[in-house]
Amino acid sequence: MRGISIFGSTGSVGKSTIDLIERAPESWKVHALTANSDVVTLAAQARALHADVAVVADPSAYAALRDALAGSGIEAAAGPHALVEAARRPADIVMAAIVGAAGLPPTLAAIDRGATVAVANKETLVCAGDLVRARVDASGATLLPVDSEHNAIFQCFDHAAPGRVARVILTASGGPFRTAAHAVMRDATPAQACKHPVWSMGAKISVDSATLMNKGLELIEAHHLFPVTADQLEVIVHPQSVVHSLVEYIDGSVLAQLGTPDMRTPIAYTLAWPERMATPCARLDLAAIARLEFEAPDLERFPALGLAWAAMRTGGSAPCVLNAANEIAVAAFLDSRIGFLDIAAIVADTLSTMAPAPICSLDEVIAVDAAARASASSFVVKRSR
Repeated sequence: MRGISIFGSTGSVGKSTIDLIERAPESWKVHALTANSDVVTLAAQARALHADVAVVADPSAYAALRDALAGSGIEAAAGPHALVEAARRPADIVMAAIVGAAGLPPTLAAIDRGATVAVANKETLVCAGDLVRARVDASGATLLPVDSEHNAIFQCFDHAAPGRVARVILTASGGPFRTAAHAVMRDATPAQACKHPVWSMGAKISVDSATLMNKGLELIEAHHLFPVTADQLEVIVHPQSVVHSLVEYIDGSVLAQLGTPDMRTPIAYTLAWPERMATPCARLDLAAIARLEFEAPDLERFPALGLAWAAMRTGGSAPCVLNAANEIAVAAFLDSRIGFLDIAAIVADTLSTMAPAPICSLDEVIAVDAAARASASSFVVKRSR
């Protein structure tokens, strides 16, 4: 039996993780489950899995969670500090699936105690990649990527001889506006942006996929997960989302990981690592798919990807600013306060107002994140409809 804590258990990755462990309940001991504010779902999960503790990030939801767990023997807790305390519990593996920068403190707490951390929260590495790597080296923790693209790279990458790797190529679906005209994107609604042609995801990551910012964040994440330079990273658009990423070697060989677009496959890989476990995922039928298409990304139509490239090369605080500004802009778009094309524009404006600087501590990450959010919020007001 292995111990597991799931941070962001009510989100899509969290629910997929629970689906897998419920298929072999005798193999898992659930220590902690967390959510932002979805008390009903969190309490039901905690009761079903006999968790030790359930935590809501929103302190105002504590009373409701406590009442929902009354008589179960499951501890209820709330607030950012409670998330960090939950990460310090002795789970063998921590699924870090909280969306956004809020996932950074508990992820670092799990890293500091040397846990195996399945990273589904890309903002952890985007905002504080150098800091995270230093903490991993100090604690001996293990990072396992959950994103389908990074998980694919992990499976194909020669970790023993990284010098043999020439290129790492991340695939992007292109999102719902891959072939859309500028006018269509200008007038796009949140519902249209969230209607991904292949993946079923939450609203924020769906919008990021529509702008290609999601792929930009993944580039930065890959730069910290694998020993490759920025010049060795590439993106190619692949609308079928069957080839999840590729690794090219110095002899010209290219290894790719393929599979049906189901997040339970990379999640299962991290849960069972270094072994493998069975999943209920549909098996790949290449004859039925018939064709696999690839094209270069259009940085003029999707400037968010170019902004991420530039932030990655700049380093320091730039990726943190990029992420914070994007979170503010996407939230404003989902609230119908700004247009779809305003998202990348607000990120660009925010980056232009904040000079990059080194980041050496969590406090510095928090300070940069807060300043970038304030700046981006001011640009949202200027562009509000």
